[in-house]
Formats: sequence, structure tokens, C-alpha cells
Amino acid sequence: MKKRRFLHSRCFLLAVCAAFVLTGCSMGKKQENIDLGMEAIAGLDYEGALACFEKALVEGEDEELLYRGQGIAYIGLTQYEEAAASLEKALSYCNGNIGSLEFDINYYLAVAYYKKGDIDRALQVYDAILALRDDEKTAYCLRGALALEQERYDDADADFRKAVSLDKKDYDTLLDIYISLEKNGYREAGIEYLQTALTEGGDNISDYDKGRLYYYLEDYDNARNSLEKARDTGSAEAVLFLGRTYEALNDFNYASSVYSNYLDSHPDDPQVQNQFGICKMQMGEYEAALAAFEAGLACEDTVCRQILKYNQIAAYEKLSRFAEAAALMEDYLALYPDDEKAKREYAFLKTR
Repeated sequence: MKKRRFLHSRCFLLAVCAAFVLTGCSMGKKQENIDLGMEAIAGLDYEGALACFEKALVEGEDEELLYRGQGIAYIGLTQYEEAAASLEKALSYCNGNIGSLEFDINYYLAVAYYKKGDIDRALQVYDAILALRDDEKTAYCLRGALALEQERYDDADADFRKAVSLDKKDYDTLLDIYISLEKNGYREAGIEYLQTALTEGGDNISDYDKGRLYYYLEDYDNARNSLEKARDTGSAEAVLFLGRTYEALNDFNYASSVYSNYLDSHPDDPQVQNQFGICKMQMGEYEAALAAFEAGLACEDTVCRQILKYNQIAAYEKLSRFAEAAALMEDYLALYPDDEKAKREYAFLKTR
């Protein structure tokens, strides 16, 4: 599918858990303010979250949990040095008791190192995780992705193959691997992974999984046929891939109907609203696109908020409403200051 420069089509979520597995020294301690802080993070109120964690510290709540939460909030604020320091401090309170909480903190710590540009330290975290748990497919997948960025294809491939071998039916991980390979210039290698999965899975692959494998293989006819069957499950994921498949086939009218029919009964789905808006943008229906992005932003679910905000600005720009677009971009950059693409777009908007 052709991608337009002004659109963000995939929705990403910083993994935030208000409920976690408590192990070791963290069991049974007070955490009222910590819970409030995690709720604030879920609502993208990172400054409010930090205030809650400061209060938790004053009131003697669980240090490992509060510094973990503080680290996540700093990641949300793109303050990665502070995030790493907080997460390191969280780990200092585990007293050698290594459990699910400590692994969770380490995954966030690797993100903080990576985002502040220290890939080697992020890799060291994944090495440490795998030294203790050699069946952590997520760590293999993430370590492989970083190896690709360092142009170490053989190391990446070894990690990816290990991740796949741990669960050959985990098509989410498989597609993450494909996307990493494609992004770094190894699409042919990624295709091999997808084709192997289709061959080995045979009739045991669900119509949904088969459809999205075909989608990334750019076999859109087979993708459409599988996803039409999967559509009956009523899942948003099947609807999104089916609609994108019709977009790839340049049938934007039918893709639009796929999204709108789903939204008639599920209006509070921000991901489908976002893709519906993107489809309308490609059809040149910018008012309808803007309405879809704003409907997505009105949803309580925050999964797509950053993407929706960016695409909302793009819709205002296409409508030649440059002053409004510039004002919204200023607000956007206050929330997401490390978005280099948005900075360039803002510089352009200020000239209009």
C-alpha cells in the first residue's frame, strides 16, 4: 500500500500496566499513590503521574514500584536520561529477588537506553534478561531488531529464528520481525519468514492470521479472500487489515465502507477511526477525514492519541487551514518533543 508523507497509519502504545505481578521485596507494601500515578500514565498525564510518585515517596510507599512508575512517566515525557536513572534506582530495591516485576523494569530500562541513543547498553539489558530466562522470545526479538540497526544481520537472524522457534504460532512476533527486516533493507529475508509460516502452518492458520501474512507479502487477492472470512468474527483487527487490503487494491470506496460499517456499531474504536480518516484523506475527502480523526480523539482509549493528533493536523493542512494546523502542531510538539518529522512540518507551517 502506498504511504503518504503526511499520514501515520499504525497505532502504537507505550506498554503501561497498572496491575502487575508483584514478587520478592515488593509484595504487600502500600501503593495508593503509585496506583494513582499509573492511572495518570494511562491517561497520558505524565506530569501528574510524577507528582503522585513524589507523594508516594514521602508517604513511604513501595520504592521499587514508585521508581518504576517514575521511569515510565519520564519515558512518556521523552526525558530518557531521567527515565534510565529512575529505572536503575527501581532495580536497586529488589535486593536480589528477581521475578516478573524486575524483568518488566528491565524491558523499560532497555527502551530508555535505546531512546537516549545508547544501543550498546540496551543490548546489555537484553543479554542480561536472556542469561536468566533463555525462553524470553520478546527479548530475542528486540535484541535482533537492535542488531539490525548495527548492521549485524547474522546476529539478528539468529535471534529472530530463536524467537520464532519458541512459538511458531505467534504471528504477532513473526510480523514484528518482518517489519524490522523490511525497515532495515532486508525485505526478502522477511518474506522468507512469512512464506515459511504459511507453508508450515497450512490449514491450521486462522483466516485472520493467513490474511495478514498475505497482506505483508503483498498478495492482496489472497489477503482479501482470507480477511473477508475473518471479518465475520467482528474483530477490529480483521476490519483494519481488510480495509487496508482494499486500499492497497485501490478500491478506496469499498475500504471506506468496511470501516464505516464497523464504526456504525463500534464508534469508540480509535484505531478504526484513524484508518477511516486515512482512507478519506486518500480519497480527497478532507472534511470527512478530519471528522474521523476528531472522533478518534474523543474516544477514551488512548492507544492512538499521538497518531490521531498528527493526522488531525495533516487534515487541517490539506484543508488549507494553516493557522489552526500550526497551533495544533505547537501543542503536539509540547507533548511529543522528540518527533523530528513533526518539527520539520511545524517549520513549514509557520511559513504559510
